[in-house]
Amino acid sequence: MSDLLNAALATAAQCWPVFPLRPGSKVPALHRETQCPRTGPCTGGHAKPEQRATLDPDRIRTAWADGPYNVGLATGPAGLVVIDLDPPKASDPPGTLSGAQILENLCRHLGEELPATRTVATPSGGLHLYFTAPAGTQMRNTQDTLGRHIDTRAWGGYVVAPGSTTPTGTYAVADERPVAPLPAWLHAKLTEPPRIIARPLTTAAPRPGGGRRAAYVDAALRNEKRAVAAAAEGQRNQVLVRAARALGRLIASGDLDREEVEEALNWGAESAGLKPYEYRSAITSALNWSIRNNPGSRRTA
Repeated sequence: MSDLLNAALATAAQCWPVFPLRPGSKVPALHRETQCPRTGPCTGGHAKPEQRATLDPDRIRTAWADGPYNVGLATGPAGLVVIDLDPPKASDPPGTLSGAQILENLCRHLGEELPATRTVATPSGGLHLYFTAPAGTQMRNTQDTLGRHIDTRAWGGYVVAPGSTTPTGTYAVADERPVAPLPAWLHAKLTEPPRIIARPLTTAAPRPGGGRRAAYVDAALRNEKRAVAAAAEGQRNQVLVRAARALGRLIASGDLDREEVEEALNWGAESAGLKPYEYRSAITSALNWSIRNNPGSRRTA
């Protein structure tokens, strides 16, 4: 019996439905909708991997007899919410925090704690934290809701189960403790509706010079503000300067008002634990530098 078949059976034995992933990959090995034969599980219409995942040992043995498939764990049917904490990407600027660091900072900022739970180490250097979903809920996947480099997998998603391998390494259990219930505060954070400011349908967020403001501008302001607030001690000033320089380009282009940017960065810096004398001059200098060095600052009205 192969190691991957054992991994699939061990996962299913915990009442977590599984399906095959391509060998050495994180991509489902099942047919796509455009190639669906409309037979078997798909007789009534194309069944997605989540719907075709199984706990049946015989079906699992049959599927894994065809090749060394990695193991996909269908999180929704398993009743799980898995928090996926990624490391910084190679393209990220120096000083970018990992998902684990950002989540730790979020807990500290909110005065909350994460319970110890089953944890899987990923080949990239990240972590999967397993939690049981609250009863009677059907939580969906999220991306960056808790912070950059933090995704969650629930209904509509899956994770690669331990024992699976990729060219960079193997998914391995790092903490074998029982799966803890998802904390109520995390459930609230992951399911709270987006904050929307009501405006007439004919208008959009204004630009400082008039006209409409693109959605990406609001997203940039919001994301940089959160990044500063979540910055770890020892990296707070670096993250603050990087955020100010990034937003300074939008001031120079006329997409953001400087006062609005300063207010957001001040809030983020104070949330991160910086004192006014520690962040005010840094914000001013970084914004001045960015506006001065950005071509948009030379536009005429």
